[in-house]
Amino acid sequence: MTDTQIFEPDGRAIPFADEGDGPVKLVLIQERDVAADVLGVVSHYLAEEAGFHVVRIGHRAGDDVDLDARVHDALDVIEHVGLGDTWIGGHGFGGTIARAFAVAHADRVNGLALLGVEEDETPLAPVMPVLIIQGTDDTTTPFAHGERLQATAPERASVKSVEGGEHMFPMTHPIETAVIIEEYLDWD
Repeated sequence: MTDTQIFEPDGRAIPFADEGDGPVKLVLIQERDVAADVLGVVSHYLAEEAGFHVVRIGHRAGDDVDLDARVHDALDVIEHVGLGDTWIGGHGFGGTIARAFAVAHADRVNGLALLGVEEDETPLAPVMPVLIIQGTDDTTTPFAHGERLQATAPERASVKSVEGGEHMFPMTHPIETAVIIEEYLDWD
């Protein structure tokens, strides 16, 4: 798998990994307070087996970093690696950042891929397609969170499940998670 790099715009140390060079571009933002490699196997599968270009973004240190600053971090990494437009998504809080990014930078986003949706007031950006993946046994971000978010845009949002998946399903069920993403994004 690809090693994590550190990008330091204005002294902010933002961890990221960049792998693959395929035509489908996907940015994934990790859940907060978990190991940086939670999305590693999913990303590697999508880059190596599905031919995607995947950028995985972590979180810089500091509890005082708000949602807008995290969106700015994602934009800086996306520009640093040279992505124009891309799918963006994330796991848990990473998905909340992706939703806020899509609202703030809709012209840069082809769609959303949200894994383990948090209960949050961040809206879905208009028009773009939304893939929601929930673990069926997730008690941190229950399946109902994904269903409620999907109900706000039923004509363009789809909910898929990872059977038996708890909150860390991207790490415990990485191939199942990656295949759902591959099948959904591959039509784009």
